[in-house]
Amino acid sequence: MGKLTALLFMIMFFIGTDTFLISPLIPTLQELFDIPTEISGWMVGAYALGYAIFALIAGPLSDGWDRKKVMFCGMLCFSLATILCGFATGFWSMLLFRFLAGISAAFTSPQVWASIPVLFPPAKNAKVLGIVMAGLASAQAFGIPIGGLLASTHWSYPFYVIGACSLAVSIFIHFALPSMKPNQDRRTRLPIFQRYLPLLTSRIARRSFLGHFLFNCGFMAAFAFIGKSMTDRFALSVDQVGYVMFFLGLGNLAGSFGGAYIIQRFNRFNTLAGGFLVATACFIALPFMPSVAAFDGVYFFVFMNMGIAFPLIMGLLTSLNPSIRGTISSLGNSIMYAATTLGSWLAGLIYANFNGFVGVAVFAALCFAGALFYFVSSGILTGQTEARNKLAS
Repeated sequence: MGKLTALLFMIMFFIGTDTFLISPLIPTLQELFDIPTEISGWMVGAYALGYAIFALIAGPLSDGWDRKKVMFCGMLCFSLATILCGFATGFWSMLLFRFLAGISAAFTSPQVWASIPVLFPPAKNAKVLGIVMAGLASAQAFGIPIGGLLASTHWSYPFYVIGACSLAVSIFIHFALPSMKPNQDRRTRLPIFQRYLPLLTSRIARRSFLGHFLFNCGFMAAFAFIGKSMTDRFALSVDQVGYVMFFLGLGNLAGSFGGAYIIQRFNRFNTLAGGFLVATACFIALPFMPSVAAFDGVYFFVFMNMGIAFPLIMGLLTSLNPSIRGTISSLGNSIMYAATTLGSWLAGLIYANFNGFVGVAVFAALCFAGALFYFVSSGILTGQTEARNKLAS
């Protein structure tokens, strides 16, 4: 059981690292490929776009296939696409390879969340979800430093190393994971987009996914402008912002590892509600922090809350209907990336037109308050079994 947990952790770590990997390389690649700043961000956006679009297809398909095979093929393609990024000869080839990596990740990571309730007993689910989320948190903390360190020798090395490590992980998937045959529920035989009907027609599911969207939209809006706000207010260098991000990533990591204990002690409702209220207060206070240390200290709690809340939310969503876990997990991931895209774009407009980070922080606080409202009003926090039965009926 420990080996399976470690394997799922490593899958999410390498996928998460690849997500953050290109950020420190943008100035180098911009100069190498001779592209303007206005479009350089698409080397990041291509990955998110591929993920967001194809996750909607990958989920329903995976509910009718063996999850082990889907995870293995997805991770294998992900490793090859990442390695190909190191061979990119220009902007368009890099865009294509990043897009392919995003598609591959869309088939892989949702299987991780959907497989946990199958591979582990219910009593272990919260703990395993937290550890797997820690894989993403670790990538957030270490992805940028790893990319920067490897790129100091040559820009292509990060892609080769992460791709090779992902290839090794795909081999372990093939030999270590048991087969997870599809549930023969009639919904797994429906056309792809008809499998979303139980979610679209359920008030519980609609409100829960809307809460999930607002949660990610608010967090990523503020996340996108941490560096700029600290540079503008405290005149930090790029290296110093990197150290700040590393520290905040540790907060996410702490929340991921400690989330299971906190949920067990305070229950799901109190954990999510209390965490969101604290995060909302933190966002409101952030623009008025007088020093870098105070800013970091307050933001640490926001990241720690993210580490606790995200696996809790994914666990609640995937438990809505066991027969379509892949569909639910993929929809949740697609919504997360769509919220990331929209939140980052809106944050840029708000930052430029509404008093800088003050406006962004208020927007994030409102998103978290809205997310809490929809999660509570959906009933998923207080009546999970009833909610699941209603959705499955």
